[in-house]
Amino acid sequence: MIQTKTNDRPKVLIFKSNLLPISETFIREQAIHLKNWKPILVGYNRVVNGLDLDGLDIILLKSANSFFDKMIRRFHLMMGFPLKREVSRLKKENAQLIHVHFGNEAIDVWPVAKTLEQPLIVTLHGSDINIYREWWESGNGSYFMRSYPKKLLKLAAEKNVTFIAVSNAIKKRAIEYGIPPEKIHINYIGVDTQKFIPGPIPLSKRREILFVGRLVKKKGCKYLLEAFSKIQKKFPRYQLVIIGDGPLKKELRQYSQNNGIRAIFFGAQSSEQVRKKLGDARILCLPSITIESGDAEGLGMVIIEAQSSGVPVITSALGGATEGIIHGVTGFRHEEKDVFGMTTSLEKLLSDDVFAERAGVAARQNVLDKMDICGCTSKLESIYSSVFEAFKNSNC
Repeated sequence: MIQTKTNDRPKVLIFKSNLLPISETFIREQAIHLKNWKPILVGYNRVVNGLDLDGLDIILLKSANSFFDKMIRRFHLMMGFPLKREVSRLKKENAQLIHVHFGNEAIDVWPVAKTLEQPLIVTLHGSDINIYREWWESGNGSYFMRSYPKKLLKLAAEKNVTFIAVSNAIKKRAIEYGIPPEKIHINYIGVDTQKFIPGPIPLSKRREILFVGRLVKKKGCKYLLEAFSKIQKKFPRYQLVIIGDGPLKKELRQYSQNNGIRAIFFGAQSSEQVRKKLGDARILCLPSITIESGDAEGLGMVIIEAQSSGVPVITSALGGATEGIIHGVTGFRHEEKDVFGMTTSLEKLLSDDVFAERAGVAARQNVLDKMDICGCTSKLESIYSSVFEAFKNSNC
């Protein structure tokens, strides 16, 4: 068994090329909640106006700061071998394993992990496994990413590589993609149920329907606007609150104005601001869809955050609708683009205070039972330990 003394914890290098945009709070929170393993965040750049990473050890490899450096590194990656300075820097840490978030980043990290002779764990989140192979191979993700599917499957064949799927839906997709099922663990990211707690305002007094997500096609915000437009006269005291930014922001605002929809667009907000708005929300709605490339929601962290906050959820998210909520108990699922189904669910939760309150209580309990970050991170550490022990034993 790996030692767990505070000053003698085994180290895990947690890789994400850009540290860390505000949309990736889950990576920071998972690292913070590790108890038996010491996390070290590794990347190439700090994101301007990104997440506060105080209290976490950080390594910036600084090998991609100039055009020349980028080209050198790209050449090395295409040839399948790492930069010596990256290997040298990370070797000093004497870490036990490397954990990388997103499959498309893993193919870049593997040459380093292989040279360091360390096991690699890859967490699959959504776009990195849901997008069709043909989309990548056609060059839609850039010229350099055309070989991503082939490289991912080659990576999956390596004996010292293990995968974590953030939901059952993601594991199913990974298996369909060609990754051996025995190499895939399922582990929810989890949320901090001590931060995301029910607010003081009873659901019966709340007047906001909340959407949180990037304003891109995959998130399906337009279907929520359309659904609410059909019932807003029946519920004149309610309004939509849209949190998020993205390329469709202008189009969605124009659609809202043209159709007289009571919707406020707040733009991108921090995790703390989202947490506060959940305290005002009667419902959280995430009407995600599968787009032409195959990209779809993996689970939807905001679905879990909302339920932890005692807010019922309406969703069509790929993983969220099937395992993130309990249909008819903590909220409702509907088929993608099913405006009628979403409208029916909205009407039920807006018109029935007793049911809404009961759903909110059940939602909170659902997260406490299955998706509290302490339990999820404890399971992650068990995966770390089992992977490292298997690696160590195979090299005896």
